[in-house]
Amino acid sequence: MGRLAGKAAVVTGAAGGIGHAIASAFLREGAEVIIADSAADIAERAPEGAVALRCDVSRSADAEAATALARERFGRLHILINNAAVFVPYGSVVDVAEEDWTRSMAVNLTGPFLMSKYAVPLIAASGGGSIVHVASQLGQVGKPGHCWYNAAKGALIQLAKVMAIDHAGEGIRVNSLSPGPIGTPRVHAKHGGREAAERENGALTMLDRMGRPEEIAEAALFLASDESSYMTGADLLVDGGYNAW
Repeated sequence: MGRLAGKAAVVTGAAGGIGHAIASAFLREGAEVIIADSAADIAERAPEGAVALRCDVSRSADAEAATALARERFGRLHILINNAAVFVPYGSVVDVAEEDWTRSMAVNLTGPFLMSKYAVPLIAASGGGSIVHVASQLGQVGKPGHCWYNAAKGALIQLAKVMAIDHAGEGIRVNSLSPGPIGTPRVHAKHGGREAAERENGALTMLDRMGRPEEIAEAALFLASDESSYMTGADLLVDGGYNAW
């Protein structure tokens, strides 16, 4: 019996990186899992045992379809991990194109709102559960050129707090999870390779290294499981000490 035995979960943005690691950890711990991602090859990328759904979380119909699939396949839903994100060119408010700002907010902030909007009633009907918004350490501190990123991630932390208040009576806990610099393929590519990414980002942390997707997955597993049963409306910071400087 795993830590999530008998539970049903939806994990967004799970084609790779942190989301894939979270879905894999949930499957290992006995959950039934739907991975929802906009990648065209999501079915090929799905961890063994997961149900794959191509889904653009910024579209209401797609978000509703994810919950409908959980109801159809599992008859219940206990866990929602809002991890899907889109990345646009960085810059100040002067530099960032309006369409890039709009697209980033649509996926990074409106997406979790829409996924939660449709998931909450089914989670409540299933006896309650846990919703986790994957935010960032940059939801708490500023960084030059990251206006759209910091704004969306900071808003996710606040969204979790308000949802925790609104839905506590339905047995739903809502928290945010804020990773620091994590060694994903996207981050490696952004910095021109694994070694450069590790050198540049690791130096920003007290542990002098980047985190691994699996380490964030373990934190998500804690928040999704009954081990965090007295935790709601909180932000779990897993950043190697980035924000402690």
